[in-house]
Amino acid sequence: MEPSVLLLLVLLMSFLLLLVRGHPKAHGHLPPGPRPLPFLGNLLQMDRGGLLNSFMQIREKYGDVFTVHLGPRPVVMLCGTEAIREALVDQAEAFSGRGTIAVVEPIVQGYGVIFANGECWKTLRPFSLATMRDFGMGKRSVEERIQEEARCLMEELRKSQGAPLDPTFLFQCITANIICSIVFGERFDYRDRQFLRLLDLFYQTFSLISSFSSQVFELFSGFLKYFPGAHKQIFKNVQEILNYIGHNVEKHRTTLDPSNPRDFIDTYLLRMEKEKSNQHTEFHHQNLMMSVLSLFFAGTETSSTTLRYGFLLMLKYPHVAEKVQKEIDQVIGSHRPPTLDDRTKMPYTEAVMREIQRFADLAPIGLPHKVTKDTSFRGYLLPKNTEVYPILSSALHDPRYFEQPDAFNPDHFLDANGTLKKNDAFMPFSTGERDLCFLSQTLEGRLTLQDTRLGP
Repeated sequence: MEPSVLLLLVLLMSFLLLLVRGHPKAHGHLPPGPRPLPFLGNLLQMDRGGLLNSFMQIREKYGDVFTVHLGPRPVVMLCGTEAIREALVDQAEAFSGRGTIAVVEPIVQGYGVIFANGECWKTLRPFSLATMRDFGMGKRSVEERIQEEARCLMEELRKSQGAPLDPTFLFQCITANIICSIVFGERFDYRDRQFLRLLDLFYQTFSLISSFSSQVFELFSGFLKYFPGAHKQIFKNVQEILNYIGHNVEKHRTTLDPSNPRDFIDTYLLRMEKEKSNQHTEFHHQNLMMSVLSLFFAGTETSSTTLRYGFLLMLKYPHVAEKVQKEIDQVIGSHRPPTLDDRTKMPYTEAVMREIQRFADLAPIGLPHKVTKDTSFRGYLLPKNTEVYPILSSALHDPRYFEQPDAFNPDHFLDANGTLKKNDAFMPFSTGERDLCFLSQTLEGRLTLQDTRLGP
């Protein structure tokens, strides 16, 4: 028998075996959902418009908490502000596990501050937060680095001399450069070849991860990982980024001054040295590499796209831009750069920034969670390691919290007196302690404040 025919028969028999075996029965009592087919799960109920559209349609029938089978595995979906907060805030510990994203799992392998589980993320997260807030030893803060990059952006815009231009590339440059400054201790010229290569890798990878083929791969990764596809290119791209990060880590090792840490890598290396006698330390090389990679992916594309949305919305709603400009003139003036402290005195501008993030809805499906133990939730029993997807878009467009959920309206975040008000449904990058939303929100809030006035 020809080898190709034999291979085809083996694949066919494997597929039929999966169909016959169906799904293993999970103990517990999962929320209701559409009836799955063996192996295919709920694939046939998925809308061609993508997973989000499919989930929102299923919600209409089964309510805010339901189960969808993504290929052979069951995943619990959380929709609406209350359901998401009950899980990620009220039962934060039980829902603190990190689910897997199939296209990046072979790369991250559970390391780094975003994708780690157990004690690892509990150790890395506060370290990352503290390091981002203050590098110590009198070094420049994140805010100062953002101010420097904002000045470089304004210089580039002035070069256009008022001629029309698409600022998308510049927004990508400044967000990536801020991360480079924080992580590597240096910024790059916008025409630097290595910098441009990194940019191309970042945004090409984001595009591939968001593609239809990657969504299909998420459903059947166990089978499709052996075939060509976007996942192969994603792996290749990220490996090139990791090679660059690794080169910089080694360069930092040889030039490290313990009394004068320059950036995130230096601070991490010092912590590694401090804990080198601890056999169970989470501060090792693999976590350093993946934490740096996580900072890049958490703080580049979302931040630059938020800026682009912000500019487009100000063009579309000039009356909003006029109010923002008036508040900036009153509080900041034109002779100094904005600072983070100014935000508390600028409620309307702050409301506009939050509404930009809400309306842009850049992460409609949050990073996957999984329960760390058998968990009772809304009358159901979720077995340990059950994956959970928070559908953040359903909160950002929740009519119980936003009077005009499908319209751009900064008044969503202001009370009758024009004072900024808290809104529990505002979770553009998830909620609770588990998700690393601090970086994107920090960069986007400060960058947007810097870029609202591009005058002299």
